[in-house]
Amino acid sequence: MFAVCVLILVLNALFCVECNPSPVGDVVVERYSTPAACPREVKNGDHVRYHYNVTLLDGKTFDSSHQKGVPKVGLIGEGRLIAGIEKGIVGMCINERRKVTVPSHLAYGAAGAGDVVPPDATLVFDLHLLDLWNNADMVVTKTISTPKDCRRSIMRTDFARYHFNGTLLDGTLFDSSYAREQTHDSLVGEGWLIKGLDEGLLGMCVGEIRTVVIPPFKGYGEKGLGQEVPSQATLIYSILLVDIHNAKDNITVENQVVPESCTRKSVVGDYMRYHYNGTFLNGVTFDTSYQRNTTYNTYIGMGYVITGMDQGLLDVCVGETRRVIIPPHLAYGEQGAGKDIPGSAVLVFDVDIIDFHNPKDNITVEIISKPEICNETSDANDLIHYHYNCSLMDGTLLFASRSKNHQEALLGADKVIDGLDQGLRGMCVGEKRVVTVPPHLGHGEKGATGVPGSAVLVFELELIDLAKGVPPGYLFVWLGESPQELFDSLDMNKNKEVPEEEFGEFIKLQVAEGKGRMKPGMDPEEIIADMFKNQDRNHDGLITPDELKLKVEEDQEREAAQHTEL
Repeated sequence: MFAVCVLILVLNALFCVECNPSPVGDVVVERYSTPAACPREVKNGDHVRYHYNVTLLDGKTFDSSHQKGVPKVGLIGEGRLIAGIEKGIVGMCINERRKVTVPSHLAYGAAGAGDVVPPDATLVFDLHLLDLWNNADMVVTKTISTPKDCRRSIMRTDFARYHFNGTLLDGTLFDSSYAREQTHDSLVGEGWLIKGLDEGLLGMCVGEIRTVVIPPFKGYGEKGLGQEVPSQATLIYSILLVDIHNAKDNITVENQVVPESCTRKSVVGDYMRYHYNGTFLNGVTFDTSYQRNTTYNTYIGMGYVITGMDQGLLDVCVGETRRVIIPPHLAYGEQGAGKDIPGSAVLVFDVDIIDFHNPKDNITVEIISKPEICNETSDANDLIHYHYNCSLMDGTLLFASRSKNHQEALLGADKVIDGLDQGLRGMCVGEKRVVTVPPHLGHGEKGATGVPGSAVLVFELELIDLAKGVPPGYLFVWLGESPQELFDSLDMNKNKEVPEEEFGEFIKLQVAEGKGRMKPGMDPEEIIADMFKNQDRNHDGLITPDELKLKVEEDQEREAAQHTEL
């Protein structure tokens, strides 16, 4: 029975400690609302900001900061507040609410306070602590998360773009960049920001999230900030650093992968095709050529793109990949670009160089193999047969003849693109070569079916055979001197007239004996018929001595006639 009584007394004692008002030097404190966490309590020497209602014991209110709309600010332990309040507020936590009963001798005593507080009045204060700080306080930072790779952190004179939520110590939100959907952009350490932010941002990495607690004297101080930040308010900023740069920054080139074979590097005035991913420093993509499935094509070093990209694309190889980091003063500056790129944004481009050329470029020829004996080579007007593979500079195969029959072309007759026509000349039968064709000698800016615009083309060629040609306008040429008495040679039966059959036999004989050559690629019978028709000037089916003329003679007579007319 005695043990049960002792247990009841102990439980009653605990209950009284938790729930009943407790005297503090004749001051009675009732803590009726306390926060879940209390990292700091009021002590002597602290400054406090609090709301209050004060009543007499009969419940009559005679003063209230709520009614005034302005909380009270005071220094604890220096005698600037009535003694009872200084005692009753010690130990309070932010957002704690307590009722403090103050006897008259710790309030206004026997004198009272005018007509408001009668003599010897006990006062009841209902307090709500909003803020507390000390003159010895410093800016406190706490890192919530930080990126794995932090190559650079904020230093004084850097320019930072960051998102933030700003709250008072009691949790009241006073400002947010997220609500404006726009970062806050500022120079750091140069007085553009309140002192506490100037200090709190130092050392942050892009992508880092940190909390910065700023005492009032390093915030907005006694003046506060409009209706949002009251006088003498401690500020808490939750900050996400978006990007950082310095006005002295140049472009940065990283992650270079250069192909083993690089015979040429880009220079000012080159025209380049490249793919890219464009992101901000925090990794958010703002543009990509891959999504459009087409390269970006431009002249470089000539102001057609932003300055930083102009610089970043110089001295690169075909097939090279690199990352180019561009500060805003070499990109889109303070204005940004449309909705996608905000002002003062650092841009990151991961580029893949597909190809480049210069408008002054000619074709390049690399001979892979050549037969030891080569008696004749291909030239204009020749009819040739060849195999080819056509690729882009990055190795992408566009076309190949190996899967079909070999290709046929009459050189100089606009049957193939100019660059290929040039590249096929001077070849021996059996020769293999690689010909690189710039787009102005290929398919140009518009490209062709299966060929991108402005693409440099690479042809792997093998000459299968060639038939030597004749000059333009000719159907037959003599490989040596023509017979002095041509008609007599044509008139094989010596009857002073040559029909088409006799004419054809003569021409075929000259070809067979290697004395003449017909235009390749045409039906020999068609050539003979056309030649005969040209000589049979009266269209009677026979050529006579006065009708027969060599084409050279005809050309000379035509030129003489034109000269006479002039």
